Amino acid sequence: MRRVRYAVAMSLDGYIAGANGEADWIIMDPDIDFRVLFDQFDTFLMGRRTFEAIGGARGSGQQGAQTIVFSRTLRQEDYPNITIVSENPERALADLRSKPGKDIWLFGGGELFRSLLEARLVDGVEVAVIPVLLGEGIPLLPPKPSTERFKLTLVSSRTYETGIVSLEYAVEYEQA
Repeated sequence: MRRVRYAVAMSLDGYIAGANGEADWIIMDPDIDFRVLFDQFDTFLMGRRTFEAIGGARGSGQQGAQTIVFSRTLRQEDYPNITIVSENPERALADLRSKPGKDIWLFGGGELFRSLLEARLVDGVEVAVIPVLLGEGIPLLPPKPSTERFKLTLVSSRTYETGIVSLEYAVEYEQA
């Protein structure tokens, strides 16, 4: 089964974007091979806000990859080259995971991450911790009144010359 991996850059104080959605604080480390990273995926998932923040259809995904946007407001006919899922994202993602292919990149979007995590559809969390303190912004995991906690198991870590610390975790769901 294909894995859903939430791969994201995060400030040291836990934000994936600035207060206005900005990402200008993210360092591009020359030792990170983005081509190797992108080659691990053939599908990109994102919410509407992330989709719009990266430039809509112009900025989504990579050539040859499928882009799926979860949105109740975007219309499929306005974006013929991407897939808009407006209802039941959990079922759409479960169906997608069962099909052959590479891993699926959950790209940005803390709200979407939370909903898919709660539906037990996220297999891994990969965070590149950027050495900056933003003080405010969009959190990795938006607050929600809940007592549910998710256990993570460290799979790998790496520290780069620029101070970026890359952490890869597997999500360990409790058996129901």
